[in-house]
Amino acid sequence: MGRSSMREFWDARAEEDAFYFVDNRLEYGSPDLERFWSGGREGLDLLLGDLGVELGGADDVVEIGCGVGRMTRALAERAATVRAVDVSERMLALAREHNPHLRNVEWILSDGRSLAPIASRSADVCHSDVVFQHLPDPEITLGYIAEMGRVLRAGGWAAFQVSNAPAIHSLGPLTRLRLAARAAAGRGPRGQSDPRWRGSAVDLDRLRAVAGRSGMRVERTSGEGTQYCRVLLRKRDTAGSTRTPTT
Repeated sequence: MGRSSMREFWDARAEEDAFYFVDNRLEYGSPDLERFWSGGREGLDLLLGDLGVELGGADDVVEIGCGVGRMTRALAERAATVRAVDVSERMLALAREHNPHLRNVEWILSDGRSLAPIASRSADVCHSDVVFQHLPDPEITLGYIAEMGRVLRAGGWAAFQVSNAPAIHSLGPLTRLRLAARAAAGRGPRGQSDPRWRGSAVDLDRLRAVAGRSGMRVERTSGEGTQYCRVLLRKRDTAGSTRTPTT
């Protein structure tokens, strides 16, 4: 699926209920915003804690799939700068509206397949959570892995989540009909059967291979075989080695 197709889908979801589609544990149509924003900090702590890394006050961070800035707030509190990237213009407009106080954040519209606006070797950290699991083709996710290798400085790291559970991305016909009926009646979210929501799983051996070709190595994984598989990559330094993660 092309850039315009992905952008149209997520712009529509942002108009429908941006907060629910960023965190679908919330009530559709009536989200608890206090819980929404606090959940961003909790999610970041969970991801980084699980992988054994911490952000430093001098770090330049690239966030992939920032949505309305749920985790961007937490990243901005701990890092020097955050370049928050998303394919949806509407999501970014809402992010700016709800986060005018984040002076160290640059909101960037992406093509949905790369980090093209980000200069090579300009980031210390790449971060993404509950984003890659929604991409309809694992090749797109692997393309982002390669892009992380491009934008990270030597010794930099990437902490992110992917799905490693193919079965959850398939729906039976009865489930599709039920979801469509609820959406048509206005009692449930739209787009739940769409590949751009259902997403895809990533094979970890392929991820390791792409990371290796992009100058990185997998240092740690957690939750292999599940929807919430967390991965830590490290960019090799100029001598071809990697630095020890901050713990």
